[in-house]
Amino acid sequence: MASLSKYSRGKVAILAALCTLSVWTLPARAERIKELASVQGVRDNQLVGYGLVVGLDNSGDQTTQTPFTSQSVINMLSQMGVNVPQDQIRSIQLKNVAAVMVTANHPPFARPGQSIDVTVSSMGNAKSLRGGTLLMTPLKGADGQTYAMAQGSLVVGGAGAAAPGARVQINHLSAGRIPGGATVERAVPTTIGQGPHVVYELEKADFEMARRVVEAINRQMGAGVAQAVDGRQIRVIAPEYPDARVAFMGRLENIEVVPTRSQAKVVMNPRTGSVVMNQQVTIDACAISHGNLSVIISNDQQVDGSNQANVRLVQEGGTNLLNIKAGTNLADVVKALNSLGANPQDLLAILQAMKAAGALRADLEII
Repeated sequence: MASLSKYSRGKVAILAALCTLSVWTLPARAERIKELASVQGVRDNQLVGYGLVVGLDNSGDQTTQTPFTSQSVINMLSQMGVNVPQDQIRSIQLKNVAAVMVTANHPPFARPGQSIDVTVSSMGNAKSLRGGTLLMTPLKGADGQTYAMAQGSLVVGGAGAAAPGARVQINHLSAGRIPGGATVERAVPTTIGQGPHVVYELEKADFEMARRVVEAINRQMGAGVAQAVDGRQIRVIAPEYPDARVAFMGRLENIEVVPTRSQAKVVMNPRTGSVVMNQQVTIDACAISHGNLSVIISNDQQVDGSNQANVRLVQEGGTNLLNIKAGTNLADVVKALNSLGANPQDLLAILQAMKAAGALRADLEII
């Protein structure tokens, strides 16, 4: 019984090891084509308009400094049969009105009568748009045609209060949104492909990804249905009858494809000091000197023949000495620099220098 128990425990241990190994050797997660590519011609269209927000609590534009607000109010009143003498424009003080720009996205296939969200932003010196109501505002496209009409009560996420000598504000008060605040008045013509073809465009140009998508489509829909035009575009033969084409594309965009390995990239925001990198980022041996910081990165060969990174940071004039032994990973370098007091500008300068020297094996993007 004891030997059987030991055998059972050993069998369980082997099964657990195999399960662990299978977890680490799982293939990359497949994604649908609709998550990797978009249909050429199916896109949003930007709309913009100029309008007035009324009903503010003494937080609107100071019309002596923003004369266009007073002019807009006079023009609006004249259209409603209320005439205001032109010589009184500068003397008008409207603390409850603000001039705003209204923006929206006209989604593809939107038809007249449908509602879309709008964003309202102050263009004068209004202190807050909280509690305001947007008056009817036409939203126009790049061609100057009106595609939607916006109106409604604003939703502002911030809050604030002021008193003589003191002011408290949370979040932003000069912009807000109106959910479903615009009604589509005109549809934008959108064609799903030209003739017998539909063109899919990958999010990023990638020849290997284009090849995988073509193979997946031809495997599911039949040989010769898809053809790669270049590293981004894929031409697909589709039925010309609209109903059959929609059903065909519904099946096609749900085909799963294993994406290629992501490109090594480091993204930095110097305003916030954020540094984001993916797991593909690596660094080579190098030596860095920046101000009072010195960084030495070397690869130590181990007994088994593998290389292990040794990151050594020295702060001159102080006692800080930091040694990090890990994989060749930029995250360790950034963490060590932060521990020695390197500010975002130091990190930005060091990473840019490493990239220029060829020691940073990644694309560096500054946002």
